[in-house]
Amino acid sequence: MKVILTGATGYVGEGVLLAMLDDERIEKVLSVGRKTCGVSHPKLEELILPDLMDLQSGDLKLDGYDVVFFIAGITSVGTPKDVYQVISRDIPVHFAKAMPNKSQMSFIYLSGYGTSDKGRQHWQKVKSGTERQIMDMGFRYAYGWRPCFMTPYPGQKSKQVQAQKGAKLLYPLLRLFGLACSMQEMVDAMYKACTEGWDKNAVEPWDIIRMAKR
Repeated sequence: MKVILTGATGYVGEGVLLAMLDDERIEKVLSVGRKTCGVSHPKLEELILPDLMDLQSGDLKLDGYDVVFFIAGITSVGTPKDVYQVISRDIPVHFAKAMPNKSQMSFIYLSGYGTSDKGRQHWQKVKSGTERQIMDMGFRYAYGWRPCFMTPYPGQKSKQVQAQKGAKLLYPLLRLFGLACSMQEMVDAMYKACTEGWDKNAVEPWDIIRMAKR
């Protein structure tokens, strides 16, 4: 599988990238972002764009990939609503539109646990709307990916890894309720969803765990 990845400099993106680079099923990864991810590997290529809205659909670097794993994003906490909508809706939708051969490609948009068009919070509705737009673009498979808590992958250097240490104490309880997974399970589930499909487009934390086991 050949994968296009965004958000490789963040906590989730970094973990998923490292897991994919160690995974023999993943042949190639193209990291697209505003700056280098700081990782060097024979399977990894980078496309640096100061603004992801500058991505052009005719860019030959986008050809030949099987999956887009769109992880780039921002927290809604302290972010103005208009800025949040650009980052969480406009950019991923533009990115999805730029992809060639959609009928042969899968697209996974990382939204988050709690995403809902009926939610009371602004972020829930924005991400739900983004999921729907991407799902209607004609991709082979398209998913709104909604993980909750993810344990780091070995070798991660993101600042958020330290912040996760306290949360690790809650891992057994979160796992019991199907709300916690590993970065490797994220990749395992991605592979399963994009090669064999899944019975729903909105993928919840417990779905990720189920897919990773199969």
